[in-house]
Amino acid sequence: MAASTLSEVARLAGVSLATASRVLNGSSRKPAEDIADRVRQAADKLGYVPNAQAQALAKSSSGLIGLIVHDIADPYFSAIARGVQGAAREQNRMVLLASTSGSPAEEREAVAAFAARRADSIVIAGSRSARDEDALANAGLAAELDRYCRNGGHVGVVGHPVVGASTTEGYRVVEVPNEELAADLARELADSHDAGFVVVAGPEGLFTSDDRVRGFQRGLAEAGRPAAEVIRTGFNRAGGYDAGLALAERITSAKDRLCIFAVNDVMAIGVTAALRSKGVWIPRDATIAGFDDIETLRDFRPALSTVFLPLEEIGRLAAGATEGGSVTGSVKLRRSTEVPAGDPA
Repeated sequence: MAASTLSEVARLAGVSLATASRVLNGSSRKPAEDIADRVRQAADKLGYVPNAQAQALAKSSSGLIGLIVHDIADPYFSAIARGVQGAAREQNRMVLLASTSGSPAEEREAVAAFAARRADSIVIAGSRSARDEDALANAGLAAELDRYCRNGGHVGVVGHPVVGASTTEGYRVVEVPNEELAADLARELADSHDAGFVVVAGPEGLFTSDDRVRGFQRGLAEAGRPAAEVIRTGFNRAGGYDAGLALAERITSAKDRLCIFAVNDVMAIGVTAALRSKGVWIPRDATIAGFDDIETLRDFRPALSTVFLPLEEIGRLAAGATEGGSVTGSVKLRRSTEVPAGDPA
């Protein structure tokens, strides 16, 4: 059966189409209450469902927040999404979600789709990229965001500004001190580990990964230690697993005890799983730390040393802060970086 139309509601209520629209689409121009009641009763009788886009035009607000993440299955992004959802509830808004696999081209498409649906604001969470292959897509994303903001939209970005975006009106960045916190972690690990350090990082050019690598190297230098070896791989669990397989062979064949820093927790989980599959155990044969303190770590053994970030608060700030903002974090040393008793550090 075809859906009821606004024209049918107006005809049954005995009012003009414009009057029915004002009642059902939330216009500030309200007819008399008895007329409004007639319109609502007619709508109920016909089972009419209001058009959300028409309501957005009438109210100059859609009540929608667009959220763009790289991978909603990643606990890092799902925690940020919870924060965005919490802010949306407080604002009586709903959240639309797009998962883009980290592609600026897909992020541009998501921004355009949210803009077409008149989303009141858009939140973008995920590492920015300076890789050559992303240059054209970055330009397209920046242009789409600039256009959206010029038309009254508001944008919240986690971490770094979108590469090439020029607008300042309605645009905010929630800064995350990735480099400083990675340096803190390196200094604390250097105090208890005499072994060599290895960093398992994402592809070069990903800002979040590069910030954490740079900070960790700086922390080691400040502690008087040599720079860590850096292994580049996918910025996800699968990438960590691949790196872990290579490290396992090295640890077992050369008896090379290492302190490993994976630049996010899901990579650290992947590394640990690969090591375990080859009979290399943490912290008996090597030690490892991650970054983010995702909720999944509550059930992970051995308990993973990491850097805590207030991920839900980051999401809330990105969705609700008017002037952007920044957050703080802290180092959490746990079982995965404990040097076994009687074992040389």
